Amino acid sequence: MTTSTSLIKPFAQLCCPLDGKPLTLADKTWRCGKGHSFDVAKQGYVNLLPVQNKRSKDPGDSKTMVQARADFLAGGFYQPLADELAATVLRGDPGAVLDAGCGEGYYLRQLLDAAEHSGCELEVAALDISKWATLAAAKQDKRVTWMVASNSQIPVAANSIDALLCVFGFPVSGEFQRVLKPGGRLVMVDPAADHLGELKQVIYAEVKTKPYQLPVSLDDWQLKSEQRVTFSVTLPTQAAIHNLLTMTPHLYRASNEGRDRAEALSELSLTIDVWVREFCPAHNK
Repeated sequence: MTTSTSLIKPFAQLCCPLDGKPLTLADKTWRCGKGHSFDVAKQGYVNLLPVQNKRSKDPGDSKTMVQARADFLAGGFYQPLADELAATVLRGDPGAVLDAGCGEGYYLRQLLDAAEHSGCELEVAALDISKWATLAAAKQDKRVTWMVASNSQIPVAANSIDALLCVFGFPVSGEFQRVLKPGGRLVMVDPAADHLGELKQVIYAEVKTKPYQLPVSLDDWQLKSEQRVTFSVTLPTQAAIHNLLTMTPHLYRASNEGRDRAEALSELSLTIDVWVREFCPAHNK
């Protein structure tokens, strides 16, 4: 378990999800001036997703998906991607970082470890709409302000974030631009054309080529940098293949027959192919 250090600090500019007023933390409870209060759970996260903003009783990734992702990523299969993401974020010398859709926290932990190694001071917050993902992330790392929240209503102050991460996530342009400081950056990770191609060949009868497409509109954002990260890995066990399938949307998109074919494999060589991009808000909106 990671302990607090002087270089990485929790981010404190949170806002009440009910009225948008600033929240202050005292005695493990966040409170706003109007009296709304939100307790920090024993695992170290705060739930800032009001029940009226939930689209389902248990939104986001399930407990099973979160555990599968944690087990898979712990195998180091995506380490080159984590390294490239950390380098991209830290090149901008950010002071305040928000991971919007943090999952169980793998990529953010890698980033914070790299920041500490390079002597970079950060204030860090992270959110996920899945309670199970946020809980798992908070249990592993105490350096971060962890929140159950939605990208559609980010409970942080306007103009407070230097680097906003959206890793295999769902961007909400208006909210992302609201929370970014002038000169702030959006760093996104998205699948490229060949990502997990070998798995798709197994589970689908027909595999369509994914066209090149930016994840946000150039009416709202300016593309500052773009890096394609492509590498090969071998999943050496049926358990690793099962975890990969379980943690991706392909679990639900594939037919029963396709899933059965994947589950029958004991080894799978795989292409990881992703875009790491930096965007800044467009000035000519």
